[in-house]
Amino acid sequence: MKASKVAYKPVGLVLGALSGMAAGALFKQAWKMVGDDQDAPDATDEDRGWREVLIAAVLQGAIFAGVKAAVDRGGAAAARRLTGTWPG
Repeated sequence: MKASKVAYKPVGLVLGALSGMAAGALFKQAWKMVGDDQDAPDATDEDRGWREVLIAAVLQGAIFAGVKAAVDRGGAAAARRLTGTWPG
């Protein structure tokens, strides 16, 4: 394993945690605009229909994946600017 990859691991973990928190906040805001209720439904919420549960899950997954990809790519690009090597 390359030294740059090992050195980037802790940075990647911190960025991952921050991106998860940011994606969660973004999803809550998006759901307030899309959903009928303030809170997104859980998969086991008996009072919500299939359609609402699946729309919430797809929206949440798309937001989390998009935010994670943007943060991971930005972190790797910043690491290359600082060290001259790509961490992946």
